[in-house]
Amino acid sequence: MVSPVTVVKSEGPKLVPFFKATCVYFVLWLPTSSPSWFSALIKCLPIFCLWVFLLAHGLNFLVTHRCAKRIFAGLIFSALGDAFLIWQEQGYFVHGLLMFSITHILYSSAFGMKPLDLRTGTVMGLISGAMYSFLYTYLSGPFTYLVAVYTALIAFMGWRAMAGVQLWNDLWTWTKLSACVGSVLFIVSDLTIAVNKFCFPVPCSRAIIMATYYAAQMLIALSVVECRDEEDYRRRK
Repeated sequence: MVSPVTVVKSEGPKLVPFFKATCVYFVLWLPTSSPSWFSALIKCLPIFCLWVFLLAHGLNFLVTHRCAKRIFAGLIFSALGDAFLIWQEQGYFVHGLLMFSITHILYSSAFGMKPLDLRTGTVMGLISGAMYSFLYTYLSGPFTYLVAVYTALIAFMGWRAMAGVQLWNDLWTWTKLSACVGSVLFIVSDLTIAVNKFCFPVPCSRAIIMATYYAAQMLIALSVVECRDEEDYRRRK
């Protein structure tokens, strides 16, 4: 297992542009009431920086390693979703929902189906069911089923990320833990969006949504660092 200190020294400098872009977003804090291509660029910039972070490991790395390739593709659809949500009041919310649905499918595929861990899957199913039951009374029209499908997809993604963290078997790595924490933060971000949009105003909602979202994407992107060793191990098995 690679030491976290070693990882910070090797990967930290590659993430500096991401942290700077995130600071730019929060410092500018452009109003959501006046969507523009500039505000879309500022919102997407941290995700663009995560593209660069993955590309910094080499194009061959992305092409030859399944998990890295799919997480990179997920980040592309995430940026598209971010852009659509800039204009959500102009009717593009569903477009953003679709882009992030594809993102969660790609992330789930990257995390894989081994180990299965049905216990964690059952818990996530119950949690997602409770989340949707709460939201259901506030939903109407097509959002009744669109939110149901999206909730199932993000819960599935969370299950696959959490299943990889086997603390009790001492089989975990810091990158698997990174994916797990990232998936939880993604769920928190999207749940805040749903409650704020469909149910009632959430205090400081935008700050909560974007802080958890950017942290989630960074942690999920970091989870690819050891995927080469993981895939080599799977081939040997």
